[in-house]
Amino acid sequence: MVKRQIKSEFKVKTAKKTEKKVTNGRVYVTATFNNTLVTLTDASGNTLAWGTSGAAGFKGARKATPFAAISAMEKVALKAKDFGMNAVEVYIKGPGPGRDATIKALRSTGINITMIADVTPIPHNGPRPKKRRRV
Repeated sequence: MVKRQIKSEFKVKTAKKTEKKVTNGRVYVTATFNNTLVTLTDASGNTLAWGTSGAAGFKGARKATPFAAISAMEKVALKAKDFGMNAVEVYIKGPGPGRDATIKALRSTGINITMIADVTPIPHNGPRPKKRRRV
């Protein structure tokens, strides 16, 4: 038996990853009672980077602390610097403890904050009330 090696005539070409340069963007912060989620997007809303308190290495009740939110925001802000971002709009949603801490952390990284908006959903009428109690 003779073993033959078959050589392929086709070379596999891989596409080179081009670095995006984005100067303006948006940061969406969702601060829940259990976690803080931070999403970095460009001006049209395409996600560039994200981070959470859990992804920053915190577990359990420590995820719901302002320090964990600061750690998540700092990681996302470093990625924003890599994209060349220097100005962001911040949209905050939720009642969690990481609301104010994330803005302070973003401000300390040197990225210019052009706008801060609270987009927490508030019910105008709320759910239907319970039926009247009959005794």
